[in-house]
Amino acid sequence: MSSAVATRGALALRPGEARAFALSFLYFFLLLASYFMVRPLRDSLAAGLGADQIKYLSTAVFLTMLAIVPVFGWLASRVPRSRLLPGIYAFFVAHLLAFAIAFRIDPEHEWVARVFYVWLGVFNMFVVSVFWSFMADVWREEQGRRLFGAIAAGGSLGGLLGPALTKLLVDDVGLGGIALVSALLLAGTLAAIAGLRRHAHDPDGAAPARLDEPVGGEILAGLSRLVRSPFLLGIAGLIVVGTLLGMVIYIEMARLVAETYATPAERTAFYAERDIWVNGISLVLQLLVVGRLTTWFGVRPTLVGAGLLAVLAFSTLAFVPVLGMLVVANVLMRATEFGVGKPARDMLYTVVDPETKYKVKNVIDTAVLRGSDVVTGWAHGALAALGLGLAGFAGVGAVLALLLVGIAWAVGTGYRRRGGT
Repeated sequence: MSSAVATRGALALRPGEARAFALSFLYFFLLLASYFMVRPLRDSLAAGLGADQIKYLSTAVFLTMLAIVPVFGWLASRVPRSRLLPGIYAFFVAHLLAFAIAFRIDPEHEWVARVFYVWLGVFNMFVVSVFWSFMADVWREEQGRRLFGAIAAGGSLGGLLGPALTKLLVDDVGLGGIALVSALLLAGTLAAIAGLRRHAHDPDGAAPARLDEPVGGEILAGLSRLVRSPFLLGIAGLIVVGTLLGMVIYIEMARLVAETYATPAERTAFYAERDIWVNGISLVLQLLVVGRLTTWFGVRPTLVGAGLLAVLAFSTLAFVPVLGMLVVANVLMRATEFGVGKPARDMLYTVVDPETKYKVKNVIDTAVLRGSDVVTGWAHGALAALGLGLAGFAGVGAVLALLLVGIAWAVGTGYRRRGGT
């Protein structure tokens, strides 16, 4: 296959790439199927606790992240990547099994709901962050632009399967049964990780990466490298502003859903259906759009375009501040994030060294992101106490989305300076 032909389709595999692509696709499929099976449980339980509780729960997640980041840095400095990744996933499988038992005993216990909310906030950030760090080891920069969108589509397929299974099974097996099936799906990722080890490459793509060696470096290198690099701070800025926007919608939706649906099962079914729509649209974007955008135009215009869609969503919501439009804005924002924004953002890490891929990315995807949740939660509470409603929050979101566009342009420029396209 010629280079010209290989860069044209949504999925442009070249010789020697098919096996690694299939394993990467399967890995992300199983990972997000597992996560999206239990995500509706988290959202349902949070709505049951009350929208005013979210700021406290987000603070707990953030503090937990702060405690875990140096632990992860210590492990990454000393444990080979070939053992670090399976160990992380096995750790979370054991927790899912414990929650399956807890939900079986009392599915509506308030403290179980609180702990599960905090745990899932940590789980989601760590397993997805580590996945994309590993992908940046497996695929080179040019391959990432061609294939990361299609690999992300595996996650969207999993994101379709997960909530669909939850909606289908929750009445029969309860919350405990959902957690058990989620644990089994997550355990399946271990086989995909094992199969991908021999495909990893070093930063310049010249030789296989030495996954049997630790990342090395200092325990807190992720934080120190972050604050010294304008490029990495820009990536963190994308995360911060994007999280502020998403959290505003999340809190407002939790409030309105609690007013509309009375039982955990009804709320779980609502959120499961929402996730089906999000992941269905994401799948189309990942398979048919993002690969073409990043190949034809590059990463910078793709990131900027995702920001402009956020401006459109919040501007529209400001003029039509009702639950139906909030759901539309939420679906559009999340589908664009998963389908375009996140794959393009993860491509940025294909031009950095392994320590940055794992340690800095982990700090950004966990502590920085969850810190943004905390800021948004408390700011939302303060503004709501002053009488700001959905329309006002949407107006603030539109202004923040404009800021997101500017940051995206700057980060895309930094990526080009490092050899990206």
